[in-house]
Amino acid sequence: METLKKVKIFSLLLLLVMFVKVANAQEIDIKNLNQPIPMDYKVKQGVLPNGIKYYIQKNAKPEKRVELRLAVNAGSLQEDDDQLGLAHFVEHMCFNGTKNFKKNELVSYLQSVGVQFGAHLNAYTSFDETVYILTLPSDKQDIMDKGFQILEDWSHNVTFEDAEIDKERGVVIEEWRTGLGAGQRIRDKTFPVVFKDSRYAERLPIGKKEILESFKYDTVRRFYRDWYRPDLMAVIVVGDIDEAAMEAKIKEHFSKLTPAQNPRPRKDAEIPNHKDMLTATATDKEANFTQMQVIYKHPNEKTLTFTDARRDILYDMFRGMINRRFSEITQQPDPPFNGAFAGFGGFLRTKSAYTLTSTASEKKVEQAFRALLTENKRVLDHGFTSGELENYKKELLASYENDYNERDKVQSARHAARYVRSFLVNEPSPSIEWDYVFLKKVLPTITVDEVNQLIKRWVTEENVVITITGPEKDELKAIGENNIKTWLKEVAVLKPEAYVYKEVNAALMATLPKAGKIVKETNIEILGAKELILSNGIKVVIKPTDFNNDQIQMSALSFGGSSLNNGEDDPSSDYATAIVSQGGIGAFSQVDLEKVLSGKNASVFPFITRYTEGLRGNTTPKDFETMLQLTNMFFTQPRKDEQAYQSFLTRTKAFAANFFANPQLYYGNELQKVLTQNHPRVNIFNPEKLDKINLDKAFQIYKERFADADDFQFLFVGNIDIEKAKPLLELYLGSLPVKQGSETFKDLGIRPPTGVVEKEIKRGKDPKSLVTIAFTGEVKDKKDQPLIRSLAQGLSIKLIENLREDKGGVYSTRANASIGRYPYESYQVTISFSCAPENTQKLVNAAYDEIKKIQENGFTPEDLNKVKEAQKRDIERNQKENPYWLGILQNVYIDKIDPNELTEANLRKLVDELSSDTVKATAQKYLKLDNRIVVTMNPEQ
Repeated sequence: METLKKVKIFSLLLLLVMFVKVANAQEIDIKNLNQPIPMDYKVKQGVLPNGIKYYIQKNAKPEKRVELRLAVNAGSLQEDDDQLGLAHFVEHMCFNGTKNFKKNELVSYLQSVGVQFGAHLNAYTSFDETVYILTLPSDKQDIMDKGFQILEDWSHNVTFEDAEIDKERGVVIEEWRTGLGAGQRIRDKTFPVVFKDSRYAERLPIGKKEILESFKYDTVRRFYRDWYRPDLMAVIVVGDIDEAAMEAKIKEHFSKLTPAQNPRPRKDAEIPNHKDMLTATATDKEANFTQMQVIYKHPNEKTLTFTDARRDILYDMFRGMINRRFSEITQQPDPPFNGAFAGFGGFLRTKSAYTLTSTASEKKVEQAFRALLTENKRVLDHGFTSGELENYKKELLASYENDYNERDKVQSARHAARYVRSFLVNEPSPSIEWDYVFLKKVLPTITVDEVNQLIKRWVTEENVVITITGPEKDELKAIGENNIKTWLKEVAVLKPEAYVYKEVNAALMATLPKAGKIVKETNIEILGAKELILSNGIKVVIKPTDFNNDQIQMSALSFGGSSLNNGEDDPSSDYATAIVSQGGIGAFSQVDLEKVLSGKNASVFPFITRYTEGLRGNTTPKDFETMLQLTNMFFTQPRKDEQAYQSFLTRTKAFAANFFANPQLYYGNELQKVLTQNHPRVNIFNPEKLDKINLDKAFQIYKERFADADDFQFLFVGNIDIEKAKPLLELYLGSLPVKQGSETFKDLGIRPPTGVVEKEIKRGKDPKSLVTIAFTGEVKDKKDQPLIRSLAQGLSIKLIENLREDKGGVYSTRANASIGRYPYESYQVTISFSCAPENTQKLVNAAYDEIKKIQENGFTPEDLNKVKEAQKRDIERNQKENPYWLGILQNVYIDKIDPNELTEANLRKLVDELSSDTVKATAQKYLKLDNRIVVTMNPEQ
């Protein structure tokens, strides 16, 4: 009893401390802006005697999970000339043998406890850092013990065996190969200009192929010895954990690392200043869009004090307002660019930059460039208006308010990322509470005049870089430095008129509809949901949850879709919802609607697919009514706007003009043609279809598809108070128009080919092949659907082991399973990878071998366990996620699946019943090698 009493006292003290911390956040004094920004009060920080820093935070979202990070403050910039690409290679080697985990043991062990490679186990290497990511179950001590051992091994116990280094060369070279293409070639031309005389221009993390192929073993070990050391490392632990126990674990595992003797100095790579403007133009035959950038480089700015935090809010205000203006320009019938963006922020570790970016048709480069800089000049000369400032303040406050309301439901991975950044850039990461309270106090003090002064500091004559890149077309190839300088000079002397801000103070719905009534209520106990029938016949299903404080998700779905059109109307149907959305809603254009909705977290998106139509919505409890108003208006007040339509068509055509110049996009389109036997009713992308779109027809199709709300199932999941929601549902959904009778889709007869279909596509000039192996057809028994997914999950494990780890022939591969329910029960299992052209058939055969092994023997006990553990952990995690439950409601109310089949208990039962024999039978039934589709793309030369 005495112990229990002490625990209660401790808990009360802890709650008191937490209350005081939050209260202190509320009492931020902004009169003294020189004070330092406080670190998040929930994180425990420390430094071990050897220099390793650590960050620990208890966070219960998601439950029974912990996020582990090992951050190393060294990346490709620290490489010697004979090590280009080896910072990244070290990252790979950490998964290929350590003191306590031999080759493949590390990944294999983690898979055996439900950790999935890629999703929960990963790493990245950049110019300046390398970060290792491990997500673990936190409810089993032995798993936690192994997790910390893995983290420790990465820090100083990687074995770098010669044979494993040689094997991994192939994997890393294949990763290098995946990056080949127009983007890489354009980058190789522009980076030396953008990062002139800097190591950033010559130290891309992926490195150089010739070095990856031939470096000596000790060269990669030297990088590990030099830079994986305590003074450059941090351990981050965030999750459903005991902080004291985690601190003890960190000390146990990482105190044993010894500081480096005579360590090499770690220097940031400076980007030298330059007085003259630098320009770079680059074209490529395979580039599929045109882009221009104007970069004004400035010294790096850190965020350490209240003054810095207030400055960052000014930057956010500027960014939001100028980008709203750019968005408004894109709404013109013949806009000069497809899109544009501007903002000031971190460029790289040692530089900040004010950057203007736009994309456009190659036929409008000069027009787009002038428009981009003219709007910038308008802001420079006249600034923003007070109306713009006050409207965007609402938007910014709403964003922070949403974060604040969700502060106790933030995913652990987000907190972990904050502390990784805090360590790497040596800046504090304040609490969400502090951010929100600080913004609320500072926002009223921000004036339009001080925001308008920013651009005068940012637009300079020195340290300017301009790049223009795009397809290999005459219009682009003719542009040189003299053209760019001429455009700049001419814009510089322009006197653009001041921007006129149009206030929009009207309510979203000027006249409220006549409300209906709820005529029936039913509790659906098995789903924890309530079903409501409205007087107009509409069915509403609500599942209240507390998984997020400030989230409500909506799905409304009806059968029909474009299948009910005649084929000639497909182009108009395919783009109908995009055209309607671009037009705004009710009395409001898209530009005006953005002003009306400023400060509100509510969005609704209509869609029409081949067999369905519907709406997706997302909002907060506070703005639930706004989402319902938007929903009502998308049914009753869609807006036909000729100007918005012409704008949409112009931008879409510009996007489509060079779409197929990109070999991978071309390949994806051709693959879909093969999978659907090039059926004329399949929405295969075709730029020629854009000329067949008709505004009146698109609008007519939209109105037809949304004319009868009775056909729709309205599903809501989230933090909903049902009693408060009822009158709103009666008003905005109960008033929707309905018709007598029901409607469904029409089976268009779209089916995959049967037998063996093999097609080779010749496209691109890089030494890179793309391969897709597909097995597809009808699902004979619905009980086979989860088995097909399990089969693909286990096959993925074997493909990675064989094609990647054993043969070093691919960087990434997996088997993906998808289940189609309409117009018939179907399945598709696809195996995809990229590789060297000379290895294509060998790797295809290796994939077939893995399929045959499963058909003959099923899964090994080890692989079966890996699949089961991963599925159990997924089931566990999904129970507390709103999107998952929205999917469950769709399964029940749209797909007509018995809810008893979808309970957690039944799903776990299915996992337990999964056996090697059932997997073998499923492979024999659905992965028939005499009924396969193989589509390969090889280079043209």
